[in-house]
Amino acid sequence: METGSSSSSSNNNAKSSPFQVQQGYPEAETPVWKIVMVAAVAAGVQFGWALQLSLLTPYVQLLGIPHKYSSFIWLCGPISGLIVQPLAGYYSDNCTSRFGRRRPFIASGAILVIVAVFLIGFAADIGHSAGDPLGKTSKPRAISIFIVGFWILDVANNMLQGPCRALLSDLSDGSAEKTRMANTLFSFFMAVGNIMGYAAGSNPRLYVFFPFSRTDACDEYCANLKSCFIISALLLLSITTAAVTCVKETPFSKSIYEEDETPKVPFFGELSHALRNLPKPMLILLLVTALNWIAWFPFLLYDTDWMAKEVYGGEVGDAGLYDSGVRAGALGLMLQSVVLGFMSIGVELLARHLGDVKKLWGGVNFILAFGLSMTVIVTKFAAHSRRLDASGSVIPPTAGVKAGALLIFCILGIPLAVTFSIPFALACIFSSDAGSGNAGLSLGVLNLAIVVPQMIVSFLSGPWDAMFGGGNLPAFVVGAIAATASGILSITLLPKPRSDAKLVVP
Repeated sequence: METGSSSSSSNNNAKSSPFQVQQGYPEAETPVWKIVMVAAVAAGVQFGWALQLSLLTPYVQLLGIPHKYSSFIWLCGPISGLIVQPLAGYYSDNCTSRFGRRRPFIASGAILVIVAVFLIGFAADIGHSAGDPLGKTSKPRAISIFIVGFWILDVANNMLQGPCRALLSDLSDGSAEKTRMANTLFSFFMAVGNIMGYAAGSNPRLYVFFPFSRTDACDEYCANLKSCFIISALLLLSITTAAVTCVKETPFSKSIYEEDETPKVPFFGELSHALRNLPKPMLILLLVTALNWIAWFPFLLYDTDWMAKEVYGGEVGDAGLYDSGVRAGALGLMLQSVVLGFMSIGVELLARHLGDVKKLWGGVNFILAFGLSMTVIVTKFAAHSRRLDASGSVIPPTAGVKAGALLIFCILGIPLAVTFSIPFALACIFSSDAGSGNAGLSLGVLNLAIVVPQMIVSFLSGPWDAMFGGGNLPAFVVGAIAATASGILSITLLPKPRSDAKLVVP
């Protein structure tokens, strides 16, 4: 981080921007192991996200929510992200706790995850105790408990992720290269969490290690989900405890603020001021990010459901074929995460080789569009090759169809690594170029370009798919178009960031 008396004097007299630096640490260069410790929290967070993405869409349908309405359940993620992550970012920027700015939010998020895991995992049991019937009927009480737990889980995850990335920015000493490296490590540990989460989700007998998990109201699938979330909570708790214990923060003092520059309305005034005065690079970054997530979210929401229905030919409630498809989808997501992990390591090297991260991001968006388009071809092959056994039941797809579906998951691991790292690094670098030090607020603004598209997709994808017969392909096709547009805009409009960007402290 660069400082200087002349810079200090000029900045003190200048009018504050929404991204004005408001921090005075770290004072010395941060050792890499501390960045690794904080980035490792992503493994615990993403373990839970992997379980959500692979198991919960089928689970809510088993509780009695139709496919066309199941996407509405996922609105809680974008809505909580829309509110919670900017809030957590803003207040962590200004937190004066003696424990530091970011760590109180990270610790609070971990505690909320424990509460959410209990509600989600035991929703069927609690619902049955409250009067829900057994069997394959709608369970309104369990659904209500599940939704509350799901909301809490998404709130907790947003409380964790935003401050974690902001703390990584704090620890990067203002260096653009170190910022990219920190976000690359975060993406790598997300891949590690994904691999563990999808591996757990694809194991149909994990519940045997938790004998209490299977009950009259909770069958094998439910017990397995419950067991997975228990493991998730224990993993996140241990990693977060290690990170907040080993990585210390210098307490933040508000004495460095210019009092007359403080917004009249906390958070909302600051956020509104930031949005009105966004530098052009940030505006373009928000547009490219929004299109990118319109492309991603349909697949992230329905990938295992697509594998179970379109590829395997199963139906919701089918304990054999549909569940086998869900587990095969979880396997695909695990393989995708392996690719994600290797690609995460190579993102920084590729960015250096290309000399321009915007070209890298644009190129992988075209790969994303290709992968989503391939779902149509694999689905057609699966339908064409589908066979019935002697009793008239659908048999699993051929080895070639399975391999084609799993290959799509692997291909999509390449653009996913860039999606998990480059946009966040660019947000920190662009805001640094504009004189930014409020990493929490900057990432909160970027998060708006992620959650708003997710809300749009959650509202429209279910009814949109229903218009074309109730499958998942219509939303995937829209995603392919959005990915193509994101790639074109990334290459043509997104500015090239300075490789030597540094935070300048007033």
